[in-house]
Amino acid sequence: MSPATAKEPLAPEEHGARTGPGVLRRNAAPLLAAFGAFFITFALLLRFFLYGQIAVIPADMRMELRLTDEAATYLDTSTWKTVEDAEVVRSIGVRGTASPGKPEWGAWDMSIDTATREHMIEHMDRRVIVDRSTGTAVNCCGEHVNGDRAVRQAGLVLSWPANATKDEYAFYDADIRAAPRMVFDGTENIGGVATRKFVQRISPTQVPQSSREAPAKALGLDRDGTVDATRWVEVERTYWIEPVSGNVVNAAEKRTETLRSDSGRGERVLLDADLALQDTQVAAYTDNARSTRALLIAVQTHLPVSLGALGTVLLLAALITSARNRRAPQRAPTT
Repeated sequence: MSPATAKEPLAPEEHGARTGPGVLRRNAAPLLAAFGAFFITFALLLRFFLYGQIAVIPADMRMELRLTDEAATYLDTSTWKTVEDAEVVRSIGVRGTASPGKPEWGAWDMSIDTATREHMIEHMDRRVIVDRSTGTAVNCCGEHVNGDRAVRQAGLVLSWPANATKDEYAFYDADIRAAPRMVFDGTENIGGVATRKFVQRISPTQVPQSSREAPAKALGLDRDGTVDATRWVEVERTYWIEPVSGNVVNAAEKRTETLRSDSGRGERVLLDADLALQDTQVAAYTDNARSTRALLIAVQTHLPVSLGALGTVLLLAALITSARNRRAPQRAPTT
């Protein structure tokens, strides 16, 4: 290399100017601004995107409520004899998937069985399309109740929406094909979880398409032969809901079902049961509600506020650092 092209080694003070504290001070402001913008953006994504993705009913829904009365009364229609002090279980099962082409909906296949260990008292199949954000039924896509495709289901189906703070919700009863209101009835603490209690009262109502023949004498009529009779239901349904998540914590039903002759002169009790979830199931639902509530509050409030505050502090630090750099005296050029 010729003397003309040889580079002089950097003087110590010039090398330090390029790699020392001065460079770090000049780069600090952009780095602080970048981190601040990142944390603020992440906070906004948590609050306005991720929260909306998790505060909905799962697409792959699996749920079963098993309501039990250990001393119920029912009519064995194979013998037309009344059975007392029997253990009766009413099981409400759900298997759901995302609705094809509509991921914001869920397609639920439901089965409702009321039975003893020996006898099936009542069975119902049901299909309903559910809005995963609101928990309400959507009239679409092959919905039916026991094969009746003319029904138009409405109101809540089984799961409740997040932030369940209203005082009334329409709740569909598949027996009567209607959605009477569930009304707020106070708060209760269950296993350390604050819940809102809702009650739905259905006065005696005839069940559509329930007509059947029954022995006249079985309905208390003083004659031979059969009569046409229909099923009637009277229900007091209670749900305890954790309001932040909308999760069911507890449930109970008082059911009185009767078989009435069309003439109105004969009647027989089909079922008289005070049904409730057992303690083990309530404990499991309570734990699930507690963890879901904590997650939703963290994503909706705690994390966005913390990350947003951190991002704001970093942006302010970037502005202060940048201003100080502009005011710092420049090193005099060396000859």
